[in-house]
Amino acid sequence: MPTKMFLRHCWAALLLFLVAGPALAADHAVVLMYHRFGEDDVPLTNIRLEQFEAHLDHLAEEGYSVLPLAEVLDALANGGDLPEKSVSITADDAYLSVMTEAWPRLKARGWPMTLFVATDPVDQGLRRYLSWDQLRQLRDEGMTIGAHTASHGHVTFLDPAAARRDIDRGMDRLKTELGLSPTLFAYPFGEYSLRLRKTVAETGFTAAFGQHSGAVGRSRDRFDLPRFAMNERYGEISRFRTAVSARPLPVSDATPEETLLETGAMPTFAFSVGGGVDPAAVACYHSTGTGAVDLETEADRIAFKAPSPLPPGRSRFNCTLPDGTGGWYWFGRQFVTPGGKD
Repeated sequence: MPTKMFLRHCWAALLLFLVAGPALAADHAVVLMYHRFGEDDVPLTNIRLEQFEAHLDHLAEEGYSVLPLAEVLDALANGGDLPEKSVSITADDAYLSVMTEAWPRLKARGWPMTLFVATDPVDQGLRRYLSWDQLRQLRDEGMTIGAHTASHGHVTFLDPAAARRDIDRGMDRLKTELGLSPTLFAYPFGEYSLRLRKTVAETGFTAAFGQHSGAVGRSRDRFDLPRFAMNERYGEISRFRTAVSARPLPVSDATPEETLLETGAMPTFAFSVGGGVDPAAVACYHSTGTGAVDLETEADRIAFKAPSPLPPGRSRFNCTLPDGTGGWYWFGRQFVTPGGKD
């Protein structure tokens, strides 16, 4: 006859399985990207502090696991499971407000952060940028440092040798000043091409991130990884909730494969969907138009034409599908054409 203590342990184990088991079953995560914190005179790259605090409160209240970026990527690459609600937090460029505003709020919650550092502004001692001493302090306190080139220029338009020199120069400065050789890379402005992706891979990085929206899943190319960008305009809590609840739309064979296009082109974008997704249920939006674009579907293939000629600079599309739980399956891509402004 089982004792009461034995039965109590059995029930406890069962409850632990029911609670913890499904939570560790995800094959995706959302990566968030910030730049400045509380620098309200630069709204395009800033998140207001009340917005950022609302983001952190939402993650805590809804039970999200805020994980180191490398841990997320390792799990996805090696077949490991992630908590169902997994998020990583990143920032680009090495602005001072990362240290003065973002990091104390994250440390108070025990949450990690990855900072992608462009080294020329640090070397030049530019106003509102971190110094090398401050970066060493952040490194020692556990912040992950990633690479972001030396110049933070439009390296997509450089030939491979010049792009490699810029990347290597940044890596040399990180090695010299911080003793680090980062394995994670973020493309300046989120701009990349097939040629630049190849250069970054050959440099020895294990993954590279853009600024196109979507969740990171197992099938996404490791040098074409999405992040949800947060700034004042796109940082309201309703949009944040949508972003962190995103799941990767199961996509393959996306065309055009090249993301560096000619200004004025009106390309046809296409991709195949898997996982039993009904192509007719997907909606796609392009930044050059208003509202959903008209889709052509055949079997598992979705195709649509840019609604107007691509302007100079960056453009993107997002395709979404309700996931049945209030969230969205999401697939985004960013393209770049010559002649744009920062």
